[in-house]
This record gives sequence, structure tokens and C-alpha cells, in this order.
Amino acid sequence: MCSYGSILFFFFLKGSVYYYLTPFNLKWVIIAMVFSFSFILPVINIYILYRLNRISSLKMEDQKERTFPYVLTSCFYFGLFYLFLDLSVWPSIKVLIFGGGLAILITAIINMKYKISAHMVGIGGLLGSLMVISYTLKYNAVPQITFLILVAGTIATSRLYLKAHQPKQIYSGFFLGLITQITVFIGFLFFNIK
Repeated sequence: MCSYGSILFFFFLKGSVYYYLTPFNLKWVIIAMVFSFSFILPVINIYILYRLNRISSLKMEDQKERTFPYVLTSCFYFGLFYLFLDLSVWPSIKVLIFGGGLAILITAIINMKYKISAHMVGIGGLLGSLMVISYTLKYNAVPQITFLILVAGTIATSRLYLKAHQPKQIYSGFFLGLITQITVFIGFLFFNIK
């Protein structure tokens, strides 16, 4: 979702500072780095765990098998956040990554006792970050927010249709992601962290 968030900020918030003030090549460099740390490295990690018989399936259908990959994935997010700290990257991208890592870590902790939808954590977090950014920039992001709500509904419906989650797990995942990102963004704004 951080990759989608980066693409959204750079290419679909037309008229915003992200759209106009970020050089085209830099946009793609940032997106490639975010994609590498938030998707490619976690997928390689899951494949290695599968080959080492630490998980029984690449789908990680067993709740208990998800905790360790979630923790490692959050480490990749925090590593990217640390890497971006001294680079000329928009603070909101840094906060999106930090919030994503924190949400995944919280998901890992909750997952030890209660199954929660990580898909919904991701889309909820993306929606929460967009809401805060649109409010902060005074940018009218109603079309983008509406689109993300429809995407969230589609993801939730598919998870229920596949019998992967119960409704409570869907709602709790969505609100965890939403609240985590909103809280992190507001915290970073309050403390004026660059």
C-alpha cells in the first residue's frame, strides 16, 4: 500500500506540491525504493521462510505463521524510513512508510492472539494518510478518497467471499490501519518532524 500511496501522491493529486514540485525522475526513484522495501524484500523473505520450512504455504493461511513475517516486514519499512531520514524526500512519504511499518508491527502483535485482516490494515492506512494530507494541504481529494473507499469495500467483500476473515476481523483491520496512519501523521505534524 505504501507503493500505491507514493504513486497516488505523485501522480493523482494533480495541482499538489507532490505533483508539481517533485522532478519526474525523482518520483520514480522514490517509488522504486518504496516498492523494493515494501513488496520485493518482504516477498523474498516469505519465500526464504517457505524454503526453510518456517511456514507451510506461501499464502500463510495459518494465523500463527504470519507473526514472524509481519515483524520482518515491519523491519523493512523502518529500515526504509531510516534510509529516507537524511534524503530529500517529502516528509509525508516518510510518515507514510513509518506509519505502515508501525501498523504492520501492531498487526503482528495482535495476530498472536486474534486474526486480523492485513489487507484491510493496508487500505485503511492508505485512506487515513490521504485524508490527513488532503486536510493539511487544503487539497480537495474527494474523488481519490471516494475511490479508496470503493477499493476498501471491494477488498473487504473479496476477503469475506473467500472466507479468509470474519466481518469483525475486516473492520478491526480497516480501523487499525486508518487510526494508526492518522495518529502518526498528526503526531509528526504536531512535533514538526522533518
